Amino acid sequence: MIKRETIERVLDAARIDEVVGDFVDLKKRGTSLLGNCPFHNEKTPSFHVSVSKGIYKCFGCGVGGDSLKFIMELEKYSYPEAIRYLADKYGVAVEEVERSPAQLAAQDKRESLYVLSNWASKYFKEQLWDTDSGRSIALSYFKERGYTDDIIKKFDLGYSPDQWTALSDDAIKDGFQKEYLKEIGLAIERDDGSVYDRFRGRVIFPIHNLTGRVIGFGGRTLKTEKAVPKYVNSPESDIYHKSEVLYGLHFGKKAIKDQDVCYLVEGYADLLSMHQAGVENVVSSSGTSLTSGQIRLISRFTTNVVILYDGDAAGIKASLRGTDMLLQEGLNVKVVLFPDGIDPDSYVQMHGSTAFKAYVAQEQEDFIFYKTNILLKDTNGDPIKRADVIREVVESIALIPDEIKVSVFLQQCSGLLDIDERILLTELNKIRLKKIKAHDRKEQQASKNLNDPAPDELPPADLFLLDEERTKLQPSTEGPAVITADVLQEREIVRVLLNYGGDLAEWEGQGDVPIAPFLLNALDDISFEDRASAFIVDIFKQKVEHFEIPDIKYFFSHEDPEIQDLAITCVTTPYELSPNWNDEKRKIYVRGEREHLKELTMQAIYRIKKRKIEKEMIKIREDLKVISGEDDIEILLAKYQKLKDAEKLLGVYLGNIIVK
Repeated sequence: MIKRETIERVLDAARIDEVVGDFVDLKKRGTSLLGNCPFHNEKTPSFHVSVSKGIYKCFGCGVGGDSLKFIMELEKYSYPEAIRYLADKYGVAVEEVERSPAQLAAQDKRESLYVLSNWASKYFKEQLWDTDSGRSIALSYFKERGYTDDIIKKFDLGYSPDQWTALSDDAIKDGFQKEYLKEIGLAIERDDGSVYDRFRGRVIFPIHNLTGRVIGFGGRTLKTEKAVPKYVNSPESDIYHKSEVLYGLHFGKKAIKDQDVCYLVEGYADLLSMHQAGVENVVSSSGTSLTSGQIRLISRFTTNVVILYDGDAAGIKASLRGTDMLLQEGLNVKVVLFPDGIDPDSYVQMHGSTAFKAYVAQEQEDFIFYKTNILLKDTNGDPIKRADVIREVVESIALIPDEIKVSVFLQQCSGLLDIDERILLTELNKIRLKKIKAHDRKEQQASKNLNDPAPDELPPADLFLLDEERTKLQPSTEGPAVITADVLQEREIVRVLLNYGGDLAEWEGQGDVPIAPFLLNALDDISFEDRASAFIVDIFKQKVEHFEIPDIKYFFSHEDPEIQDLAITCVTTPYELSPNWNDEKRKIYVRGEREHLKELTMQAIYRIKKRKIEKEMIKIREDLKVISGEDDIEILLAKYQKLKDAEKLLGVYLGNIIVK
């Protein structure tokens, strides 16, 4: 168990802009930093980072938190995992207290898989550097490929001995469970229940996640038999989802963000050679087709992608297949075609790093024009094939969300294809209309299935997404079932406390008094229904009794997500006052909330009191319907009249006109 003092040191050291900046390309916008949200797919940035408050908030999907929550949510880390990650990033020594046998037994499975993966990575490295077979077979192979010791060590390359159970035996001897060896694909189970090593006799390429932890492996055989697969990769597991991982992104993300361009290659060797040549803004698809998850990873750091593929026919087709998805995500895509039979790895080896960089800079071509030229070569004057090419090019252009880019591509492709631009525009509109109709039919069918499901079928799970989002606002038995007007007014009180609780205001007969004690004293007779609001108000009350104001960072890092979300929502806004206002030139001045704190506070007090009075009056009216005793009726009527008078008075203060 990590000591509380250590946790506090880690949270104090962590800077939200640095933590989030490792995963998201942030741009300065007013007093905040802005970027594309990593938690949902968006093309227009709505993800705000406040350095002064130490929090982030997405006004698109609603997520928010501090540095710790960001790592937990993005990387699916447990609380201790996230603390250790931040501690390692900021050089804070992690002090732990001894865990009980029960705590050890309950150790998180995901953490166990990470530990095993890390152990395996070290094992493979030791086999490469510290054994005779590793040095003579695997290390010699890497050296023959031209890799230096620095590159081999940087990427944690290793070797798995050509023995059936070498790794499995050592892992079990070190206390790792056989089930976990199978889970992450280090071992394969035989029919009799025994296991053998998946990567035996192969050089190893560890696969890291964005935070640098080893989550899987790629193994290349050193044998020449055709029956032996050239590459073997880790299977899907709790910690490795290949559709959401790009090889080398952990090592290249800073360079990608700094240079605002990402080079995309196919294999491990291509990436290693480029790093050795000094080109670090590169990732590898590991020989598989790009997925939307991988594309979103790239878009966190840049909107510019250059695809570097082999010059053979297969390489060309691969680039055409994967690139339409890049266009659809709003990325700018260029392609570099190497000479036939040459890939980035071999080009670097033959010509050196300087020539390689020059070639990439000179030969890159926008994907739309590249695709047009490539496809036109195969038409051989056939008008039918030419028509198909035109349609295919327009289909790619139709994927681009930016209308200005669409217009430019249509104009230039009109010249390349020797066809009137209006015809291309007409075809583009047909394609878009067809997609809209298909989408509408799909939605109508989904709606029909939802309203009238087959007897033995359930509607698709994704149709319930809105209902699931609504249930997040229903905190079981301890809070309100829905977000009512009462709850919103309670949260306005919380907003005032969190933003201005320590600010001074001059109150009649009291002088300058902080907002928090005055506000809480005025609401002493009010009970809060919203669980998160009640908790924050109670903490303020406890601190005010000792003449203190709580540090709002306490709420940002609270373990209860509802309390954390409420606190962050209350102190963030997507809007900022334009610098064109409040300047001497225009003589237009806009008052901020701090300039009328007294009015703001009194309005919040009056509104919540008025709302509570209205509820009491409703209750009395309901009681009058069932009570028969004359004395009881008189008592209730007298109470109702007092509430009515108070309601009118509050209405006057608030500027309302009440007609009842």
